[in-house]
Amino acid sequence: MTEITEGPAGEAAIPEDAMRRLAEMRPGQPGALFTSDLSVNEFLLVREAGFRPLGLVLGSSIYHVGIQVGRWSQNMELTTLSQAMYHARELAMTRMEAEADALGADGIVGVRLEVEFKEFGNDIAEFIAVGTAVKADEAGQWRNNRQQPFTSDLSGQDFWTLIQAGYAPLGMVMGSCVYHVAHQGALRAMGNVGRNVELPKYTEALYDARELAMSRMQAEAEQLAAEGIVGVQLLSLGHRWGGHTTEFFAIGTAVRPLRADHTIAKPQLVLPLTDS
Repeated sequence: MTEITEGPAGEAAIPEDAMRRLAEMRPGQPGALFTSDLSVNEFLLVREAGFRPLGLVLGSSIYHVGIQVGRWSQNMELTTLSQAMYHARELAMTRMEAEADALGADGIVGVRLEVEFKEFGNDIAEFIAVGTAVKADEAGQWRNNRQQPFTSDLSGQDFWTLIQAGYAPLGMVMGSCVYHVAHQGALRAMGNVGRNVELPKYTEALYDARELAMSRMQAEAEQLAAEGIVGVQLLSLGHRWGGHTTEFFAIGTAVRPLRADHTIAKPQLVLPLTDS
């Protein structure tokens, strides 16, 4: 049976079975091999970018998401649920990073962050983070300002392009907001039948919820001293809360230039040859 022990900060450490798997993948050991969820094209481009895969790393957290009920006629964030969804993902990400650190990795590429509500409880979900740990061929400062391996959800192609352009990933940044959208009264709903009309209360709710998620993602990037965030996705996830409660989730990869004086070279215009 796999046992998860408590780490120094109260977070779960790497399970024993995972430690044995990682020990077999340690680079430099005779017969060591890597595992990866990268496609063949992505694997080759990551190698071309100067990184070699060390192994597949993952983190998991099965989390009981608490209950919070929104007021029927009021737009409001459900802060208890927002905190639960964020904390559970952070646990999964932290454990994935710990596995990469145990391999001596510089970073993790192709990260997938998934949520799956389980059949053994409507309020129980598994949060999973998985990616491929990589090590740079040449020594350099690839870890972020927290001295953790970088994380990136960019594809292998986009990762190669980023490195070629003189930028480095710092980490995946995210923001979550679970929001209750007010119900519309019966009389107002009937008055809109057959009409083209904006629903200001709904517009305001969805706008506000997305802004909260985006601002929290940007705050994480600022903590990493990033220049910007690329590959941003802004998702609307209903989960199992019903039609008037939705999670708005923003996620992307924070990046920085490899040199302070870095500029992206302008492409040269090549004119076609013509007969004189």
